[in-house]
Amino acid sequence: MGGDDIQSGSKVHEHPVSPDKQHIEVGRENLRHAVRPHADYEGGHRFDAYVSWDPEEERRVVRKTDYMLLSWLCVMFFGLQLDRGNLSNALADSFLDDLNITSDDYNNGTTIQLMCFLAAEFPVQFLTKRYGFKYVLPTMMVMWGTVSWAQAFITGRATFYVTRAFIGMCEGGFIPGTILMATYFYTSKELSVRLAAFWSTLNIARVISALLAAGILEMRGIGGRPGWFWLFLLEGLLTVVLGVISFLYLPRSPTSTKSVLCPRPWYTEREEVIMINRILRDDPAKGLTSIKEPATWKDIKAAWSDSSMWGLYFIGLIAYIPATPVSAYLTLTLKRIGFTTFSSNMLTAPAAGVQIITMLALAFSSDYFNERAFHCFFGEFWMIPLFVALLAIPDGGRDWARFSLITLISGYPYFHPLVSSWISENTFDVKKRAITAATYNVIVQIGSLIGSQIYRSWDAPYYKNGNRVCISICALSLVAFVAQRQYLIYLNRKKERVWRTMSEEERLTYQHDQGAREVDGNKRLDFRFRY
Repeated sequence: MGGDDIQSGSKVHEHPVSPDKQHIEVGRENLRHAVRPHADYEGGHRFDAYVSWDPEEERRVVRKTDYMLLSWLCVMFFGLQLDRGNLSNALADSFLDDLNITSDDYNNGTTIQLMCFLAAEFPVQFLTKRYGFKYVLPTMMVMWGTVSWAQAFITGRATFYVTRAFIGMCEGGFIPGTILMATYFYTSKELSVRLAAFWSTLNIARVISALLAAGILEMRGIGGRPGWFWLFLLEGLLTVVLGVISFLYLPRSPTSTKSVLCPRPWYTEREEVIMINRILRDDPAKGLTSIKEPATWKDIKAAWSDSSMWGLYFIGLIAYIPATPVSAYLTLTLKRIGFTTFSSNMLTAPAAGVQIITMLALAFSSDYFNERAFHCFFGEFWMIPLFVALLAIPDGGRDWARFSLITLISGYPYFHPLVSSWISENTFDVKKRAITAATYNVIVQIGSLIGSQIYRSWDAPYYKNGNRVCISICALSLVAFVAQRQYLIYLNRKKERVWRTMSEEERLTYQHDQGAREVDGNKRLDFRFRY
């Protein structure tokens, strides 16, 4: 596209609307002439339905966003994983014996953490919409970092339970809140790759946290303290520091990027024009809700009653279950071969590395082909032949063969970023999108809780019945992906049949009825679901 000679900071250009073809095309990317942002939208002063720009200019803006925003969001995700994983690392330092608690107490603590994590999801989304991600996300980091370093001073079962509960409450909602923030800076086509980068950070953080733990736990005895004392204290304080930096660094919106640590804006005025209009052309709904506009119970009802999302909720419940018990089995396999606990933990790194590669490759391919369902289908199907191979290996020996298969299962192409992006691009309402993302994340966590119960002690050491269950769930997930895709196709065709019966004038009038659009959202006849 050729760049227009516009004033970079210009207000909305008022052009007469004519009923030509461009105004009656369907799909949210073709609604920029019909949907104008609200007056309180943070980037409204940069909106221009007719502005154009050179592709290289847009690439330059995206690269700057990756450098300034994506890189720091990944650092924040690192802080999340640091405090999620340090408890399991502490087990290698006689943590249970020092506190005189049992493995059952430990399991109860992790369950308490998960329950509090789930309970916090929706309240955090309400707070994020009310006060903005610039303030809520860093505050959460400081809070869970504070609880994390306070764990260094726990003395028994009661204080262990209390700190687990507070960490769960402080971390719940952070991931969907971060995803919501990313949607204000990236188009739907770009989002899945950026979300894959977030989850790649979690995998990298698992390896780094294990290495940090290996060194910090050697401090056992310093000051008369156990190694886990220093692990919780130092990693918790590091997260608090990252949270404070985030508070001083994060932008309020694409047109309000100045902060204490960045006294100059990230973008020039011309780049802000490009940034705002590329985002609104991809998803005009973002201009209908200000960043600090609070969500309501009406938005929860809208999110939960939207049948186009039900299949994705079901996918979130079952699709990730098969891989859940495998990581624990991987460690058991390595310990059976004769490796120490530390070495066994270190040998989980190949699975993390494989998943980083497969997940990013799947996300790039999904963005390139602008397709979601079959890419997710491939990610799920990846595990089936590997589980079948586990069942086919004779009992006894062949531990390294099992290690290889389980590493490949653990490293499957993780399609969670794709489903998160899929949800985002099919909800034409930012507040509803926040609730939908939180709902999906809660359901995913429930699925992980179910997955942790598949491998039972009576089925050890090869868990053949558990693997058969995993294969069955994989098959059910494949059916769910196809069914969701076909249901969205059905909804699109149903809309298209009605749309074809309308005259050009009726279509134009319908498309410019912004009041009805804000009520109907993705139910509008000119909105098309992506799959």
